[in-house]
Amino acid sequence: MSAQKALSVVSPLSLRIIAECPVTKARACDLILPHSTVSTPVFMPVGTQGTMKGITVDQLEGLGCQICLGNTYHLGMRPGPDLIEKAKGLHGFMNWKRNLLTDSGGFQMVSLVELSEVTEEGVKFKSPYDGTEILLSPEKSISIQNSLGSDIMMQLDDVVSSTVTGPRVEEAMHRSIRWLDRCIAANKNPDKQNLFAIIQGGLNAELRKTCLDEMTKRDVPGFAIGGLSGGEEKDDFWRMVMLSTDHLPREKPRYLMGVGYAVDLVVCVALGCDMFDCVFPTRTARFGSALVPWGAIQVRNKQYAKDLQPIDTDCECPTCKRHSRAYLHALFKSDTAAMHHITVHNIAYQLTLMRSVRQSIVEGRFPEFIQTFMKRLFPSRDQYPSWAVDALASVNITLE
Repeated sequence: MSAQKALSVVSPLSLRIIAECPVTKARACDLILPHSTVSTPVFMPVGTQGTMKGITVDQLEGLGCQICLGNTYHLGMRPGPDLIEKAKGLHGFMNWKRNLLTDSGGFQMVSLVELSEVTEEGVKFKSPYDGTEILLSPEKSISIQNSLGSDIMMQLDDVVSSTVTGPRVEEAMHRSIRWLDRCIAANKNPDKQNLFAIIQGGLNAELRKTCLDEMTKRDVPGFAIGGLSGGEEKDDFWRMVMLSTDHLPREKPRYLMGVGYAVDLVVCVALGCDMFDCVFPTRTARFGSALVPWGAIQVRNKQYAKDLQPIDTDCECPTCKRHSRAYLHALFKSDTAAMHHITVHNIAYQLTLMRSVRQSIVEGRFPEFIQTFMKRLFPSRDQYPSWAVDALASVNITLE
């Protein structure tokens, strides 16, 4: 198969497994990519158009972020691949020295569904900017991602909402396999850019298993678990994650797309996932919600008007070192800088959480970490989400 031949080049990625939890499926790895090494498990902040909303590249670097996301669909529309290529790719355009992952644009099939139409050729979009019609084919998606120069590129997949059932799910799964082969063949830089496959199949175990069997025959550098985190029941969600990690190769990175809530991250690390992304921490910050180990605090609420503590006394981020809850509360009434400060804190929270998870795996105490994490987040055991209790029980963790 020509698509498989195209990967005879040695992949510019290697995964070194540093430690594996003897109880769960969790693991700590070094993911060696062209721009730097990423310590996994890792949370990757999302920068839709080459920027995180409310945080600068320097601040992101200062927080120890090793990899972040760019959006192929939006960057392909504006400012466009030609300009970004002239700027020495997205790294040069953003002035970001570390790793970048670009999505394929496929997710917009769901999020902009009224603007899109799917055929075997690709996805036809109406531009949300000027209404012109664009065809995003597997070849076009890879061409844009080659121009962006990301360290990890995602295949274009046929995305359907996780709540859709019936023949459309099967059609999308088989089409995603065919499009993977077209993406592999279209990659002009297999020696510099890593192409990840995306496992589809909705909430149907049989379809997802077929997709896993087929896609793992392709020697791609890594695999993503797609088509989840779209409003499905959490019981279905974790079972599909478990099924996927059961059948993905041990020596390749596993990326669970669109997951960012703290409980989901910890549980899905236990289920064997390495990489995660989500707009949640930055989006929730813009509404004044600051993430803390016991949940979140809404700094806009009146109860914080005279509270001179930082968001979290144990947090080392620039926001917590410099500003009080009262200051942020006052600022929120008049200045968008409040959103900026909370965004910095929320990204720091996510990155710190994942560093703590990794440390506990390396030190052989991840099961104990889970118990402490859950007790801090939920005041009593009867508040534990039943799906998380079941998911953890499936990997030998009985919550106390």
